[in-house]
Amino acid sequence: MIGTAVPATAATLVVVLLLTSGGICRLAVDAREPFACDPKDERTRGFPFCRASSPIPERARDLVGWLTLQEKVKLLGNTAAAVPRLGIRGYEWWSEALHGVSNVGPGTQFGGDFPGATSFPQVITTAASFNASLWEAIGQVVSDEARAMYNGGMGGLTYWSPNINILRDPRWGRGQETPGEDPIVVGRYAASYVRGLQGSDGSGRLKVAACCKHFTAYDLDNWNGVDRFHFNARVSKQDMEDTFNVPFRMCVMEGKVASVMCSYNQVNGVPACADPNLLRKTVRGAWRLDGYVVSDCDSVGVFYDKQHYASTPQQAVADAIKAGLDLECGPFLATHSGEAVRGGLLNEAEVDGALLNTLTVQMRLGMFDGTPSAQPYGTLGPNDVCTPAHQELALEAAGQGIVLLKNQGPTLPLSPRRHRTVAVVGPNSDVTVTMIGNYAGVACGYTTPLQGIGKYTNTIHQQGCVDVACHDDKLFGAAIEAARGADVTVLVMGLDQSIEAEFKDRDSLLLPGRQQELVAKVAMASKGPTVLVLMSGGPVDISFAKNDPRVAAILWAGYPGQAGGAAIADILFGSTNPGGKLPMTWYPQDYLASVPMTVMDMRPTGSNLYPGRTYRFYQGPVVYPFGHGMSYTQFVHTIAAAPAAVAVPLDGRRPANATNSGRAVRVTHVRCARLSLGVQLDITNAGARDGAHTVLVYSTPPGGGGGSWVPQKQLVGFQKVQVAAGARERVQINIHVCKYLSVVDRLGVRRIPLGEHRLHIGDVKHSVSLQAERL
Repeated sequence: MIGTAVPATAATLVVVLLLTSGGICRLAVDAREPFACDPKDERTRGFPFCRASSPIPERARDLVGWLTLQEKVKLLGNTAAAVPRLGIRGYEWWSEALHGVSNVGPGTQFGGDFPGATSFPQVITTAASFNASLWEAIGQVVSDEARAMYNGGMGGLTYWSPNINILRDPRWGRGQETPGEDPIVVGRYAASYVRGLQGSDGSGRLKVAACCKHFTAYDLDNWNGVDRFHFNARVSKQDMEDTFNVPFRMCVMEGKVASVMCSYNQVNGVPACADPNLLRKTVRGAWRLDGYVVSDCDSVGVFYDKQHYASTPQQAVADAIKAGLDLECGPFLATHSGEAVRGGLLNEAEVDGALLNTLTVQMRLGMFDGTPSAQPYGTLGPNDVCTPAHQELALEAAGQGIVLLKNQGPTLPLSPRRHRTVAVVGPNSDVTVTMIGNYAGVACGYTTPLQGIGKYTNTIHQQGCVDVACHDDKLFGAAIEAARGADVTVLVMGLDQSIEAEFKDRDSLLLPGRQQELVAKVAMASKGPTVLVLMSGGPVDISFAKNDPRVAAILWAGYPGQAGGAAIADILFGSTNPGGKLPMTWYPQDYLASVPMTVMDMRPTGSNLYPGRTYRFYQGPVVYPFGHGMSYTQFVHTIAAAPAAVAVPLDGRRPANATNSGRAVRVTHVRCARLSLGVQLDITNAGARDGAHTVLVYSTPPGGGGGSWVPQKQLVGFQKVQVAAGARERVQINIHVCKYLSVVDRLGVRRIPLGEHRLHIGDVKHSVSLQAERL
């Protein structure tokens, strides 16, 4: 079990050895010629930018000095042109690695020695593990495989992943790509996964270059006639500061990501890729991005052609580069930047600045250091892709992310001795590619739910519906008969990319077509208990099944990756004790009637006509709440040690009236560096099974929960811990006061409320008083 306080399994130890042991034999790969600075090329030996021992900033400046304007502008698009006279090959910047090396971008292909790569669970499923060390371990494996494919001439080194937008609305088709609705969880995921991808040895060199996207307030694809290319997200300063920008700030400042991608949409009337306040002032200035800013594909053309923000193509590229854009996914910058310079709309020095940012990242990747096999990670090859350890980690990740929503009786786990025959029913019961979601590549192999269950007991298989659309009941009869003859029935239902995807937002939270009818009829006829397993990225209103006593248990599997069927079966039969928690709220269907996707406000209105969004602000009925998830054992929380009061040290240089009447203090007026609140928790496993438990620590600030602008509660800490049956483990949760106990006022100013903060850990509560102290 990958986790801070979780003992490593044998599979995990193998992964760690693969990642850290310099003595393991790897297959050397020389399939890729040097990108630049080929030691066999006499022309390049005298170029200062080829001296690997020189500081990278000096090398990058030297290289830019050799380039002509015509050569420079051809490097501004994702398909960067070669510069033959300088011995530099062309490069494709666009590759994807959302949850495994993907072939969605043109920079990566599968075939030959690389027929596939490890396909981990979709991000929303992995996020449900609430296990930051697992997130980083997955990133390490993905980057090993990415480097191997680069060395073999089949991939790039710049990966435009992860997607760290907030899952603000349950209908969003790309919600599956995100780590959920909580800004802190999403930011922690971003920083952890990026560290795994890029390497974190402190040298400044990069294993691969990650990219956090899509900046910012981007979470609508195509809803009710509004698409992402034309959408103007109207966002308050308050929501921008305490929701939408939080993950990106954490990704840049804590994860040290090498790239940020700006989004298609406008933010308060300005295209994100043309807004200097967002790109130059915030990302590069306040957050100190050490890397490059790239546009979403054709974004500059989009704000010219579709949004009509600029009067000419030349003005559009000038606006983008001046705002802080360094690279475009698409040809628009490369086509029109030269004209913009010659027309006086853009200085060549501004083009140079953009190139310095991209070339510096390429040099940090070792692309100007000669032969790939001589570089760090240069010996990774085909033997390092789809290894048994990597595939075991994919199985473990799926097991950690699957959430047990209901277990009446309890019905689960099943027993192969008592449940000798299982009816496996449903349109997702024997699927492969459905399990890996979108932005996926070619998996090493698949274990479907039917195959997974079949390893434990005998199965009777009926689809029940031709596909998830489930337009008719032609296959219902056979499914009902299978349920009548089996000891237990497992219905594997839900969604797929035909229902929720990029370009496709949902218009309903219900199961598609006649799926609900199939579940009800099969449950009614089943000889034994009925278990419902759901595959989906976004939440589904399954109130009917939650309230139906004939549906005895419910699992949410998300999109569980290549080993999803094995992970589902392991949980059904008790080989794995479920420990996942929902990373998003599951709303009832009628929530949609009062919440247009185009309204960005997180907080409810005073009239209650708009109920607000996410567990932090929404107070209405839910199907299942954020953080819900059951286990086959019982965990008991006890606070072993926690302070009753914490002094908040004010910066003595600030005027006495700077504390806002004493009710709250600006974070910028506080000495935050070591201001942390430590809570020691004892977690006791009071049941008969070993299990992994997710500790979720919430805080209700003063004034919270009363309908004000303060969150009713917010997650301030989480940790995964493995506890043996009957044992007790102590967990230390450190809560950074300025980061996690602060709130944002209506003007977008982050403040620490003074007074009583109530901490919630399960059913345990503890109050901490924060009081200002002038030094």
